Amino acid sequence: MKNKDYQHLLENITLLIEQARTKALIQVNRELLLLYWNIGKTILEKQEEQGWGAKIIDNLAKDLAQNLPDSKGFSVRNLKNMQKFAKAYPNFEIVQTVSAQLSWSHHILILDKFKEEKLRLWYLLKSAEQGWSYRVLQHQIDMQIHTQLGTLPNNFESYLPQPQSELVQQLFKDEYIFNFIAQDEKRKEKDFEKEIIQNITDFLLALGKGFSYIGKQYHLEIGGQDFYIDLLFYHFKLKCFIVIELKIDDFKPEYIGKLNFYLSAVDDLLKQDNDQASIGLLLCRNKNNTVVEYALRDVSKPMGVASYKLTKQIPENLKSNLPSEQELKALLDKINRNKNG
Repeated sequence: MKNKDYQHLLENITLLIEQARTKALIQVNRELLLLYWNIGKTILEKQEEQGWGAKIIDNLAKDLAQNLPDSKGFSVRNLKNMQKFAKAYPNFEIVQTVSAQLSWSHHILILDKFKEEKLRLWYLLKSAEQGWSYRVLQHQIDMQIHTQLGTLPNNFESYLPQPQSELVQQLFKDEYIFNFIAQDEKRKEKDFEKEIIQNITDFLLALGKGFSYIGKQYHLEIGGQDFYIDLLFYHFKLKCFIVIELKIDDFKPEYIGKLNFYLSAVDDLLKQDNDQASIGLLLCRNKNNTVVEYALRDVSKPMGVASYKLTKQIPENLKSNLPSEQELKALLDKINRNKNG
């Protein structure tokens, strides 16, 4: 039977192996990216010096396949990507540290989507910082996440010190896209919460990196009365609790008072000495930013207000094939008559 000392030894060695593998993979990726950048740079330089056209890439792909039959990654398409990569980043040292954390597929996706250097660098940095997988990066680009971060109405600057207020400002979006929840005008708030928890992985993905889910309808007893927070999270980078209130209708100023109350309670009952001030996020269907700014003006706790969209729908090509309510009722009546007959 394994004793505790041996188990501890096994865990430590396993961790060392995993860390070494991770470092090795990063190093291999760094060398691969450097190779691709050098190939692209060399092609560009020779084209400029010799006046060679695009056909040089076709010839290279063919001859490299003959000279290095066991090597992959030197197709016409990939050689053109290397050329594009070197042209986009003429001073590779500037982005080398960040680039090494991202796969070649990440880089090609960013290069294909953005011509502007500022946007390319923004997505490079965010991908590395947030640890976005290729699929997540593609989703964030589709959602044009760069237009949403840091734009929601808030009072962070008034109640949080720098640089925390700036970090929080860049953490939250002005609008969240919940494409894992279907639109339903008859849905109640408790049903909305239930669907989010059933899809908590997608919800955490929508929020961003660093959020840890604590609970829904989180119970607090205050003055002998029971209160329930819609969703409670903890953010490890910010080192604070995040209180999220969900509303299925449009923003109303009175929602701010309730969120402010919950933040005061969390700071008093849950916050530890090494935790930062708790932060609130109100999610509502729609909002008027001017009204939100007035509502936030004199509250005492840091919070922001964002809207959300539910994009999951029945595909249009299937809607016409679905029976109407009257047709369903007639079919049910027919089934019942057959059973009774």
